Amino acid sequence: MTPEIKQRIETLIKENKILVFMKGTKLMPQCGFSNNVVQILNTLGVSYETFDILNDYEIRQGIKEYSNWPTIPQVYIDGEFIGGSDVMIELYQNGQLQEKVEVALAS
Repeated sequence: MTPEIKQRIETLIKENKILVFMKGTKLMPQCGFSNNVVQILNTLGVSYETFDILNDYEIRQGIKEYSNWPTIPQVYIDGEFIGGSDVMIELYQNGQLQEKVEVALAS
């Protein structure tokens, strides 16, 4: 990953309290896993942004290296890498996701 790509990723993460690197957009997810994450965040009723990795090959590859996580989607809350679809489902079900989101949005 080039320093420029790393900087782009860091800027995106820093500028958004909740950011999802995903296939498609929150209005039109392009895979089931991305859709799972969108549905969870929509259920929580929080404001979040998405980045469509299908439109940017460099970010698509770079984010996997940046997070050391091989799959998409990837969720960042308040600059912290949370995980993908499975992790989001687990955190949502045990109540920890709501807590993380509330803390992030309050800061």
